[in-house]
Order: sequence, then structure tokens, then C-alpha cells
Amino acid sequence: MDAASSPPYFAGLRRTYEGKPLREADLAADPVTQFASWFADAVEAGLPEPNAMILATASAGGRPSARTVLLKGYDSEGFVFYTNYESRKGRDLAENARAGLVFPWHPLRRQVRVEGPVVRLPREVSAAYFHSRPYGSRIGAWASRQSAVVGSREQLDERYQELAERWPEEPPMPDFWGGFRVVPAEVEFWQGQVDRMHDRLRYRRSGDSWIVERLAP
Repeated sequence: MDAASSPPYFAGLRRTYEGKPLREADLAADPVTQFASWFADAVEAGLPEPNAMILATASAGGRPSARTVLLKGYDSEGFVFYTNYESRKGRDLAENARAGLVFPWHPLRRQVRVEGPVVRLPREVSAAYFHSRPYGSRIGAWASRQSAVVGSREQLDERYQELAERWPEEPPMPDFWGGFRVVPAEVEFWQGQVDRMHDRLRYRRSGDSWIVERLAP
């Protein structure tokens, strides 16, 4: 590629990354406990939507796709989000039940990556969460055939109004909607450092235990 056709670089966006060093001795015994500590830091720092995460999936043929979704819970079993099963991510996960997550906490010079298999939540668990959502969000779950092509915004609004009239109080949970859990097989904690010599510590599952490995930045 010659100079005339080379892509631009953003010299004005250069920055340094300075953070408290992340050492193996600083880590919790398991990645979920460590995540809880960093998540609390993100909340305390006032980051907007600290539970926002990038969800990466791939079709059976390997076509990748990524989008931002909200983490709705986590525990020792994994990281939970909810969606329309007929959406693109839902279809990808039906074909290829593995995913990657990224929590981009830029103001803290931190990032967490999660990779692992994905399982559907039991229907009763999804229903409990669905009925805790605001009324409008529950109607919206019915009104939007997520990822499908629609003719206009007006069609969406008309569909929403029709369903609100059908269920003025308590809409049921759709059969095509529910939760997924990403079961962590690998979890990486990234802490920015000067001169691009970042700290990257990865938990890797080995049987019933976790191995911690340092990765080159």
C-alpha cells in the first residue's frame, strides 16, 4: 500500500495510559470475585452504564457480529443478559453457542474480557426478570421482532399501540424472548500502563480450578 492510499492515523488522539499496576498477588482466587471488585470500582467512579458490555457472536459459518448489550446479573455460574431469541445474536447462539464479552471501562484504563460457552436460562428465571421490567419494555419486547427489516418507524409505533391495547396491564412473556448465560472459560483483566506496557492477567479454567497467566501487552 503506497502513502497516497494508506489509511489516516489519528495523531491528535494519542494518549498515555497510567494506572495502578496489576500484579498476580493482587488478584482474587476466582475471576467472578475479581470482576465484582472491578465492577464496584466502575460504579463508584460514576461511569455511565458500567454494566454495558460488547457481546460478540458468530454464525455456524463463522460470520462474526458484535453489539452492545446490558449485563443483568452475574455469579459464579456466569454473566447474564436477555434478548429476543429470533434476533441475530439469538440465531447466532442457536447455531454456535459460544460468545465473547468486553467491558470497556475506559476512564479507569481498564477492560475485562470474557469468553466461554453460552446456555439459555430456564424459562422461569427469564419470566421472573421479564415481569420485573417496566410495562413499556415488556410491550416493546412483543412489538419489536428484533433484527428483522421493518417498513417504517410508523409500523413499529402502530404495532406497539395495538399490543398496549391488547394488554393494558400485564403482558405475558413472549415465547421468543429470554435470557442467556455466558459461562466463563477465560476471563482477562487489562490494566493500562505507560509506554503501552499494559498489564494483562488471564484466568483460564482447568477442571474445577483456575490458572492465572500473564499475557504480553
